Amino acid sequence: MFIRTAGGTVLHTGDFKMDQLPLDGRITDLRHFAKLGEEGVDLFMSDSTNADVPGFTTAEKEIGPTLERLFGQATKRIIVASFSSHVHRVQQVLDAAAKHNRKVAFVGRSMVRNMAIAAKLGYLDVPDGLLVDIKNIDNMPDNRVVLMSTGSQGEPMAALSRMANGDHRVVVGDGDTVILASSLIPGNENAVFRIINGLLKLGADVIHKGNAKVHVSGHAAAGELLYCYNILEPLNAMPVHGETRHLIANGKIAIESGVPTASVILADNGTVIDLKDHRADVVGQVEVGFVYVDGSSVGEVTEADLKDRQTLGDEGFISIITVINRTTGKVVSGPEIHARGVAEDDSVFDEIIPKINAALEEAVLNRTDHTTHQLQQVVRRVVGTWVNRKLRRKPMIIPVVLEA
Repeated sequence: MFIRTAGGTVLHTGDFKMDQLPLDGRITDLRHFAKLGEEGVDLFMSDSTNADVPGFTTAEKEIGPTLERLFGQATKRIIVASFSSHVHRVQQVLDAAAKHNRKVAFVGRSMVRNMAIAAKLGYLDVPDGLLVDIKNIDNMPDNRVVLMSTGSQGEPMAALSRMANGDHRVVVGDGDTVILASSLIPGNENAVFRIINGLLKLGADVIHKGNAKVHVSGHAAAGELLYCYNILEPLNAMPVHGETRHLIANGKIAIESGVPTASVILADNGTVIDLKDHRADVVGQVEVGFVYVDGSSVGEVTEADLKDRQTLGDEGFISIITVINRTTGKVVSGPEIHARGVAEDDSVFDEIIPKINAALEEAVLNRTDHTTHQLQQVVRRVVGTWVNRKLRRKPMIIPVVLEA
């Protein structure tokens, strides 16, 4: 997007790469790109995801032969997982399926929706009779079925994750071939490998980028970014879309191409940039963060609430209810100790009851103006110290002290 404003011009790439041999024949319009550089780019905001990858990103057309080979080798069902927005990858799957006389069913709501739109707009070429509804695949031979699925990034509710967990209508079995036609988005590694392990346990053959050329990135590598900087000669650069390491790598490329170091902005979420008189400057920071959705409430859950839930899940909780005489400090009733997820048997806490009684009596005798909250804190310290030493646990402790 090239944006002309009173403050200056901005060119934002979005996700991009310069595939010189694209499947649809629509190459990057480099002549128009150069014209934008001649007009003047005050701020260049470019995709940084592959900024630390040298060279140029591999062309999409190199994936086709690998998919066709894998389709030819498969003897049972084939399940291909990809981004539901990757029309070119889906087109390659359709072409390979048609060549090997297999029918294709789309799995996952976003995949079904996006490919229907792509076909309607003419971006996806679907041969007549190739697509079937997923409801009909049970009546078809396994060696005539291809499932085009969502969930390549390990999303817990996506179709592929549910297949790996055994709670999807599609049951993965021995001899099925699963192809993960996608790259690992940074941060998703554990989720993706969990799915791969689950599918392997079910007997499937799992093919991914690590062991076959089944995906190429959709982001420009360092060579393409340098090419862009040299064509555009922007006055200011602001790397976007990437982790810190990607942004820094992109910034170094900008500097190498001739953008002044002071004109390369490495911004965080919420950073305010002022573009004026062909100069971009950081002028402020807006407080931004996560908005938590919890049931019917939006934005009311805090980090402290989440920390409490983490403690409950990892360590359990202990409640101690005690009634004491307001004057003497003697325990009238209790302490009653109830625990969940801390110890196998609550009888283990019998040892701590005399310590609680002694600590409360001492606290009341030493300070006549004590408050209920202070006595509860006494109980919390005694129980917390004992549990940590005895059981090596740090549960949530909820003391209740009543005065009679």
